[in-house]
Amino acid sequence: MAERTGKVVAVCTSAERGMQKSAVERAELIERLGIKGDAHAGRGHRQVSLLSTDSIEQIRSRGIDTFPGIFGENLVVDGLELMSLPVKTVLSVGEALIEITQIGKECHSRCAIYDQAGDCVMPREGVFAKVLDGGFVSPGDSVEVLRPACPDCACGLETC
Repeated sequence: MAERTGKVVAVCTSAERGMQKSAVERAELIERLGIKGDAHAGRGHRQVSLLSTDSIEQIRSRGIDTFPGIFGENLVVDGLELMSLPVKTVLSVGEALIEITQIGKECHSRCAIYDQAGDCVMPREGVFAKVLDGGFVSPGDSVEVLRPACPDCACGLETC
């Protein structure tokens, strides 16, 4: 059985889209909006982006210097295989609840992140979520799978 808990390693924000993010000590997730002050906050389905430490480590092993936020991710998470969690999975992150809405994304052109880092893992391994219930999140906070999506239809329930 896959792990059901992990830990927030870094919380990152930026004022502009398509740019690397900077690590912050604490951020407020706002219901149906995203991270307060982050360029990606809005009513869409990609309000918060997550990336696993394993994904970052794979890039680092290829000789690319990395740091939290380099790929534009909001939350760096250790101990969970984020990409293996289906859409509609609900996670507790710090004080907030989020729901996974998308795995990976389509990039139409190489962004500033790709140009600066030499690669971007978000199209392949980034996980995106919407905020169901707001609250604060900080490095060291737990991340827990509260309600995995049904593996048969991704209805949001453990079983249909």
